[in-house]
Amino acid sequence: MSENDRLTRLEESYTHLQKHVIEQDKVILELSDTLVRIRKDLAALRESDHPAGGRAPGQLDERPPHY
Repeated sequence: MSENDRLTRLEESYTHLQKHVIEQDKVILELSDTLVRIRKDLAALRESDHPAGGRAPGQLDERPPHY
């Protein structure tokens, strides 16, 4: 293998790796945005299930069925 062939193969590999890194960066940014949205949704769900009124999660204002 000549020096030019070797250099060409290295450049091709490097270009391929650069493209791969760019694609991974895009996916990681998308996952980060998704994680932020999920955390906000979870916080909203926790707040709706446990409002500032002090009730425990899932606690209802009605009597249990055995009364």
